[in-house]
Order: sequence, then C-alpha cells, then structure tokens
Amino acid sequence: MKIIVTGGAGFIGSALVRYLVQKTPHDVLVIDKLTYAANLASLRSVQEHSRFRFSRTDICDRRTVNELFLAFDPDAVVHLAAQSHVDRSIVAQADFVNTNVIGTYVLLEAALTHWRNLRSTRAQEFRFHHVSTDEVYGTLGDDDCFTEKTRYDPHSPYAATKAAADHLVRAWRNSYGLPTLITNCSNNYGPFQFPEKLISASITKGLLGKAIPVYGAGLNVRDWLFVDDHVKALALVLEHGRPGETYNIGGGAQRRNIDVVLAICDTLDLLKPGNKAGSHRKLITYVDDRPGHDYRYAIDFSKLNAELGWAPIESFDSGLLTTIKWYIANRNWWEPLLVRNNTTGRGTLANVRVD
Repeated sequence: MKIIVTGGAGFIGSALVRYLVQKTPHDVLVIDKLTYAANLASLRSVQEHSRFRFSRTDICDRRTVNELFLAFDPDAVVHLAAQSHVDRSIVAQADFVNTNVIGTYVLLEAALTHWRNLRSTRAQEFRFHHVSTDEVYGTLGDDDCFTEKTRYDPHSPYAATKAAADHLVRAWRNSYGLPTLITNCSNNYGPFQFPEKLISASITKGLLGKAIPVYGAGLNVRDWLFVDDHVKALALVLEHGRPGETYNIGGGAQRRNIDVVLAICDTLDLLKPGNKAGSHRKLITYVDDRPGHDYRYAIDFSKLNAELGWAPIESFDSGLLTTIKWYIANRNWWEPLLVRNNTTGRGTLANVRVD
C-alpha cells in the first residue's frame, strides 16, 4: 500500500513510520507540521529509504493537503497528527481545537474526495485509520475497564477535542460511507518520546539531577503501553480491521503514577549511580494536582485480541528498562529539544507535568 501518516515525526507516528518502512513493503508519506514535540531525528533511520517521503505541512492547510493526496494517490491514511499534552490544552485550548478538530475535518474531506475517485477495487480496500486515546472515555473507579462500548465523558480540552475528532470520523463513515477505523490507546511510553510526559520527563529530570514532580499523592492509575507494541497493533488494524469498527489498544500494565516514578528512580540508581542527591528518589517533589485530573484509566483490549490476535509483547518492567537505557544512551536526541523549546519537561502550568 501507499500510506499517508500524519504526525509521522512525533513520538508514536515516527515509531509507526520506522516500522512500516523497515518491516513491511508499504510506501509511506509523512505529513507533519513539525511543532515543538516533533523531531526529524526520529526518522533518521528511514529518511534515505526509497519508500519514504516527507512533507512539512499543517493538516489544516486544505489546499496543500488536497495536493498531497492527488500527487501521492494513497491507499490508506493513518491519522496521528494531534496536539496531545493535557497541561498545554488547559492553557492553550485554541491550538487543540484547530489541530485536533479542524485538522481532522480537513483530512476527512480530502480522503473522501480521493476515495470517491478511486476505481472500485481500490475504493473497497481504502482505509482512513484515526488514532485516538482512552482519555475520551473520562475516568474509572477501582475495578472496571474501558471497552469499545464505554460512553464518552472527556474531562480536559485535549480529551474533548479528541472525542470530537472521533465523532467526526464516525459521522463521515455513517453519512458518506468512508471506510474508517478508530483505535483508542492507553498511555504510551518508549524511546523518542518528547520529555514532557510522566515517564520521559521523570527519566530526563533524573538524569539531569533535577526535581521530579508528582501530582498530588501520585495515586492516579494509568495503563501503560510500550510504543512498539502499539504500532504493531496499528499496522494490524490497518491491514485487517473491519471498516467502521473501533478497537481499544492497551498494555495490560496498570500502575500508580508514584510507583512508576519510584521504579524509574530505582533503575537510575542502578544504571547511573552518583547522583548528588544520593538516591534518585530524593528528587521526587509532590506538587498541586492538575485541574480535573482523571483518577484511573484501564483498557480492555479483548476485542482486538479475539478478532486479530494482538496482545502486547513487552512487560512494563522490560519496556521501562529499554526506555531508560535509551534515554541514557541518547542524550544528544533529547537535550537539544529541551534547549530548543526552553522547557524543563514540566508542561505549561506551574509545577506540573502531564501523565
């Protein structure tokens, strides 16, 4: 196939592009605006490949997006481009509405026009795969899990814009017949993640010997998904998922935030001893909780497992160790990002950091 990947220079997007170029026969066109969290260095391993193309384009630029569809003639779209930092969404809502909602609309219109002009066989095989989040479902109690039937209840501007995008995708399926797929994933972690999320920020702050902030008492629970497991699921859904369906993708690795940070600190103590504070645990700093902070997320991915045979390969412990070792070995990737964006990995609200 010829596949457009939007947001392909971001964390999950670049992992998917590397997988598609290196492990499949597909051609890939990346469309990315290159905002602060994107990094072309994440695509260095595939940038010279004959099946890789890149366009620095804002997905809200309707004219250029239409031109790219016409020139590349895709068989599928995987839509990952999004503003995704919850803290930033609380103080810069317009950016999230523009990219996550208007950008999705522009892509749906371009895809619909393109699909309608395809010959019957290619039209039947065409897919528009929208990659979303478990945050659209809101929050959970202590025992249940999100399923594909869970009612939407977004609690942050970020989650609300992703929920809106999900609804747009379903509307284009129901109103116009566009062959769509939606996946909702749990919290991703792994190499090449911009250092503003819980795991990436805690690792980089620990390596810099700086305070590691934890919201409230750190009791909020997240279901952690190693990014390489996620992209394998995305490719599987794209190639074999049923049009019109939604698939939840989870890591089966629920952890309290404080337990994640403690595990990072203990691993850094083993791999990078000699921190001025002694144990890296001494760097942990408890800060005021985020407004509207969801208590718990957990994904039931049994539908994806039953229909397509997917399950995560990495355990949380093995994935975290791989991730920490990568950040230790690749300071030349993440340190320039902190300097370029004048950030310490704490988000845009005082004394907080997204999880």
